[in-house]
Amino acid sequence: MTAQVEKHGTTLGLDHRKLGFWTFLASEAVFFMTLIVVFIIYSGRATEGPGRELLNIPLTAFNTFVLLTSSLAMVLTIDAARRGNQRGLKFWLLMTILMGAFFVGVQVYEYRKLIHEGLTFTSNLFGMTFYTLTGFHGAHVTVGVLWLIATYIKALQGKFGPDNYIPLDVAGLYWHFVDLVWVFIFPIVYLIRW
Repeated sequence: MTAQVEKHGTTLGLDHRKLGFWTFLASEAVFFMTLIVVFIIYSGRATEGPGRELLNIPLTAFNTFVLLTSSLAMVLTIDAARRGNQRGLKFWLLMTILMGAFFVGVQVYEYRKLIHEGLTFTSNLFGMTFYTLTGFHGAHVTVGVLWLIATYIKALQGKFGPDNYIPLDVAGLYWHFVDLVWVFIFPIVYLIRW
């Protein structure tokens, strides 16, 4: 048992910060599951006005690839921290931040284009459920990017390494969670016709 687990461990041997964060992520999973079910139920009821035909599937597929690649960069960040590779830690964390910011930027671009083409929050049920579901996800990614920026500042100060990587692990859990949620949202919103 490492000093890290002894200092912050639970009776199960799991770090209490990670256990607490897993509990938080479980509540977030229920939240997103509810939004997805509402989208499925109501999005197909848009009988008039613009809808799914305006969505840019190739652009969003590429954006999905970028977001999923950012998860790999986060894994490499944590691996570098565990090995004491400060240069690798900073590089991969910065790559994660840049890919997350790119994802949000593309989503903003998509929203502006859709609004210009007439799909707004108040256009119809599809617009309302589309913006609610993807907007909440985008907000979560934005929070993740801001969290990773704060983490990067700490990394620049040398605060992470083999003896202190759990804060990176917790940030990584959140980042992987928002990526996993998008793995469900992308096909449900963009690919499957309800």
